[in-house]
Amino acid sequence: MLTRSMDVSSTIAEAKKALRARLRREIAAISPEECLESDRALFGRFLSLPQVQAADTLFLFWGIPGREPETERLVRELTRQGKRVGLPRMLPGHQMEVRQFDPRIPMKQAAFGIWEPSEEAPLLEKKDIALALVPAVSYDRRGYRLGFGGGYYDRWLEDFSGRTAGLCRGVLLQKQVPIEGHDARVEVVLTEQEAIWIQT
Repeated sequence: MLTRSMDVSSTIAEAKKALRARLRREIAAISPEECLESDRALFGRFLSLPQVQAADTLFLFWGIPGREPETERLVRELTRQGKRVGLPRMLPGHQMEVRQFDPRIPMKQAAFGIWEPSEEAPLLEKKDIALALVPAVSYDRRGYRLGFGGGYYDRWLEDFSGRTAGLCRGVLLQKQVPIEGHDARVEVVLTEQEAIWIQT
């Protein structure tokens, strides 16, 4: 039974790896102009969510240009609105913590070209975060995500009780992504054209 379970897990992991590779090629083919237009629509839809407007503290990510929506603009806009915006800081053992973005404190470049807050930035408690914007290579219409393979967010989300959302360019939205038992869903997937609310 254990061997069968391991075989299934290995098959799913391979399916994720193959889909990740295919989608990265598709992402690379999107022009900078298309990305910019897509980002505007995605961010507008995110900012208009009542859950975002009501939140005092949000957890976002600092998108990598050419690979993810460039959420730096979203982070700065929410900060200008007076909200506390947290960003991930990677820790050993595939763990992460959330540090508050402060435009006066320089960001640091970490592994994989990711920019993250330094230790000088205030630490945010998970219980104080009202909404988390979860990054992904892609989402499907069930709210499941294809992550980048590190498992950081799946671990962090295990005991998170706030709201969750994901951004997904419409051209990358999948009908179904491969999932494993530890994969977490978000409550709403936002594309340029629609907000897909997940029935739980």
